[in-house]
Amino acid sequence: MMRVYDCILDELVAGYSKSGNPSAAAYKDWTRYSKISYTSDTHGGRFVNNYANATAKSEYSKFEDGGTMPVGSILAKDSFTVSSGGRVTPGPFFLMEKMSAGFDADGGDWRYTLMMPNGQIFGTTGGKGSAQVGFCKDCHIAVGDDQDFQFFLPEELRASN
Repeated sequence: MMRVYDCILDELVAGYSKSGNPSAAAYKDWTRYSKISYTSDTHGGRFVNNYANATAKSEYSKFEDGGTMPVGSILAKDSFTVSSGGRVTPGPFFLMEKMSAGFDADGGDWRYTLMMPNGQIFGTTGGKGSAQVGFCKDCHIAVGDDQDFQFFLPEELRASN
């Protein structure tokens, strides 16, 4: 699966970058925390990869032992599907950005953004299409503030960084 991902990464970045969101162009240079692309049922059964920007690295790299993420932390998941015939298709891009206290206290002050493979923004918490990404917050609330509303990779999928 790594070879498939290596082949599609530039295509993913090119599509997401059409959004104008700086994270869409930058994330491929962030630390990747998944050692392989893995299927995420909560992200439409697509193959995904986990990334975190430099601001997030100190806490995110500790996984469950980390604390509250600092403001400016951005977690990213790109995605793709592979058909039974081997056709690889880009999927949506998922972002979580830790905002200043008071942005959304009930949701741990996280802003969720979901963009389509062509860069079109599907929704952003507190912005255009906010209601369309409400399910992101609802899902992450289930984890609670003990983990700062974050889900973590199973140990066998974690890259050693």
